[in-house]
Amino acid sequence: MTNRTSRDVLRRGLWVLGRAIREQPRIFAVAVAGSVLFGLLVVASAYVVGAVVGDVVVPAIERGSVGVAALALAAGTLLGISVLRVVGIFGRRLGAGYMQFRLQAAYRRRVTRRYLDLPLSWHQRNATGTLLSNANSDVEAAWYPIAPLPFAVGTLVMLVGAVASLFVTDWALALVGLAVFPALFALNVVYSRRMAPRQARAQRLRAEVSGIAHESFDGALVVKTMGREAQETARFAARAGELRDALISVGRLRGVFDPMLEALPSLGTLAVLVVGTFRLRQGAITVTELVSVAFLFTVLAFPVRAIGWVLAELPRSVAGWDRVRRVLDATGEMPYGDRALDPDEAGPATLTFTDVSFAYEPAEAHLPGTEVLGQVSFDVPAGRTVALVGPTGSGKSTIAALAARLVDPLAGTVALDGVDVRELTAASLAGTVALVAQVPFVFDDTVRANITLDRPGVTDDDVWAALRLAEADGFVAALPDGLDTTVGERGTSLSGGQRQRLTLARALAGRPRLLVLDDATSAVDPRVEAAILAGLRAPAAGGPAASILVVAYRRATIALADEVVYLEQGRVVARGTHAELLATVPGYADLVTAYEQAETDRAQQRTYDEVSPLTSGLEVEVDR
Repeated sequence: MTNRTSRDVLRRGLWVLGRAIREQPRIFAVAVAGSVLFGLLVVASAYVVGAVVGDVVVPAIERGSVGVAALALAAGTLLGISVLRVVGIFGRRLGAGYMQFRLQAAYRRRVTRRYLDLPLSWHQRNATGTLLSNANSDVEAAWYPIAPLPFAVGTLVMLVGAVASLFVTDWALALVGLAVFPALFALNVVYSRRMAPRQARAQRLRAEVSGIAHESFDGALVVKTMGREAQETARFAARAGELRDALISVGRLRGVFDPMLEALPSLGTLAVLVVGTFRLRQGAITVTELVSVAFLFTVLAFPVRAIGWVLAELPRSVAGWDRVRRVLDATGEMPYGDRALDPDEAGPATLTFTDVSFAYEPAEAHLPGTEVLGQVSFDVPAGRTVALVGPTGSGKSTIAALAARLVDPLAGTVALDGVDVRELTAASLAGTVALVAQVPFVFDDTVRANITLDRPGVTDDDVWAALRLAEADGFVAALPDGLDTTVGERGTSLSGGQRQRLTLARALAGRPRLLVLDDATSAVDPRVEAAILAGLRAPAAGGPAASILVVAYRRATIALADEVVYLEQGRVVARGTHAELLATVPGYADLVTAYEQAETDRAQQRTYDEVSPLTSGLEVEVDR
């Protein structure tokens, strides 16, 4: 089993290297050319050194005088070879580094581009820490052997030249070389076989450590408020300890094999001196040839290591490539169409759901999906406001996601102005629909940058107009630097309601023709929320010329809608005005009454918290 695993790692590792060469052939050719030049000059330098010793140094000792011309020629030759070797080293390292970093940059872009292409359902099944590891350490690991690869290829050429020169020099010395070189390769193979599982485990643990760290930091509020700091620290420390032990295991194995790989060429040199001395006495070789071969073995030790470096990194490369390929080969992307809505159309869009069904994909492929929507049909007429109302889990947020085409239905169609959203281009869809989610996301940037998102044509006047509609112009104007105020990571310097209004302004600044609000004002005071929705419904007063689909809970919000769509268990139970549904649908009336009672209780609690001396020192989460 171990042999098969080792052969599989070698085969797959060579395939990864082959892919790298196919993607960067010119740079690889430059790096290999530099490496081959270096390798051939290593062999040449050995024979030059042998010639200097045998033809210059020994005769000078015998004569008792040094020939200046011969010494100058020898020095010049060695200097020239050294300069050319430097050129070879420069070409090899520059080419290898350039190739490695280009591949890493290209695959980071491919992985992140793939993340954006894959649907939300895929992201929901994969931990954020794992995805970060895929785009960072896994990409680095996949192409890590590229750095020593050109050196290893040049070394193979050098070894062929060295063995050929040994046979030309003396068959007995050649046999010594033939014994040493296969031993080096065999040792490298054993090294790679034992290293493979250790590297794979270390790479997996890197992703797990990254995942736990990201989860702990992202959930810092929960961790601190629930007093789980010690437990989270212990959980991270346990996995970090496993990674430490795995890396120590890798280092320990290297510590065992590195001296052996260093010792073999030295033993080869010793064997050459022993055999060479015997052959020298027989008159089969000269001093020049003996010195050349002995020196050749001494300089071969370091280049031959390059082959071991490549073989040693192949398991890590394969492990990283497998994790990267899992992302690149993931299915479920939603390709865009080639149709575009009329760019000159500035009026509100019409949204139509026709027999739409949807089920979220299961966490495991063999499990059935969970149906969320079944045969849902309704429309949002141009310029009208439709409220989605229903108990938790009835499919309201899923409908909002379908309207913005974050996901596609399993059956039925979602259409804008009569065109299936799956047929629209990405630009046309983004320019028509804007979704404002319940949980706002704010970038660690200025207020202006968060609203414009570098979209062309969005001026400061547009920004302030959007802020006014979102009832956010007051608090933004009061910020230290106004639009240039940096709001911190995820908007930490703002309250929940301020973040929601900022993300609403972001959507409005793009002048969408359909605005989808998924409980997007839940953290805003009811009076502010009413003012926002009233402004959105009044284009003449500066509101957008947009249709509105709003997931609503508050009675005041629902009452502002032209029509209410009431959902239960993923199906449309009733449609009509708020007053009509209150009078004819008991379930709707009970739900809205429950919402209203909960809102009243929260308002009373806020009032109590503001006046109670027992809680005056506590921090209350209210919209600032």
